[in-house]
Amino acid sequence: MEVVLSIDIGGTSTKLARVDQDYNVLNTTAIDTTRYMDEESYFSALYTAVRTLAGSMKDGEEIVGIGIGAPGGIPIDGTILGAANLPFSERVEVVRLFENEFEWPCFLTKDSYAAALGEGVAGAAVGMSNFVLITLGTGLGCGIVVNGQVVHGHTGQAGEIGHTISVENGRECNCGRRGCLETYVSASGICRTAFELMAARKQCSLLRSVPFNQLTAKMVFDAALQQDELAQEVFLRTGHTLGDKLAELVTIVEPEAIILAGGLTNAGAFLTEPAAERMEEQLLKSLRGKTQIMLSNLKVNEAALIGAAAFAWQNLKNVSVCQS
Repeated sequence: MEVVLSIDIGGTSTKLARVDQDYNVLNTTAIDTTRYMDEESYFSALYTAVRTLAGSMKDGEEIVGIGIGAPGGIPIDGTILGAANLPFSERVEVVRLFENEFEWPCFLTKDSYAAALGEGVAGAAVGMSNFVLITLGTGLGCGIVVNGQVVHGHTGQAGEIGHTISVENGRECNCGRRGCLETYVSASGICRTAFELMAARKQCSLLRSVPFNQLTAKMVFDAALQQDELAQEVFLRTGHTLGDKLAELVTIVEPEAIILAGGLTNAGAFLTEPAAERMEEQLLKSLRGKTQIMLSNLKVNEAALIGAAAFAWQNLKNVSVCQS
């Protein structure tokens, strides 16, 4: 049985899996991206993880390629360019590095494109030709599918709504600008909003005893579940900020659905209800009620792994056609 090795590079962790042609995830492992301060040490650890995963294959399995999804991944030239949350230089030739290290062909795409592909072939968007996938984790990614095709743009960088301005002269972003959407709607953005509210208000909160460098989005969610009003206000504000941007996106693309994926979606209705309400409020009347907001029905972070594999399978089939 032929399989591909799938890699989902993220700002917090890098996940790896073996995936077959039916998009079954056969085995997974991961490394902690934050442990590495430069690309040399990071890729050394990643190569080791790839070899370990390859060594766990069952009898009859054959690796035929590697698919990688990464922030800033550009399919056209196989590079990662300007990924703000990764320990890399401005430009890294990932495909060249992998093909120098391993015998298998390697294919790179943006992580959000991979996640959109994953949802399209095995998740909530199966059967849809027009949808948007928003990934909510360390940052905010976006994959747009129109007429069944992922929108790559002129140089492969389309869909960066996480780096559209949400608040003028707002929070400093890792990309070097201020006010980007992902500084408000992301795991780190949730924590920053919580501390801003605690600084501005005197109300009691379960979060006041947690130092800033130890606070996590899950802690804010857990507090919201315990009826902590400040924590609930954090999610209300975050949902409204997201909803405003989704309304703009729907106005431009008019998708059948917007699918939310990633760890932050564990907050469920605390996030989706205010986002959906605000989106509908901000839409043109003719567009209201036509776009669903849905949660991914794949396991957390599995969409990008399946999608990176799907991207590899698509390219391997194209290579086979060209060679025949």
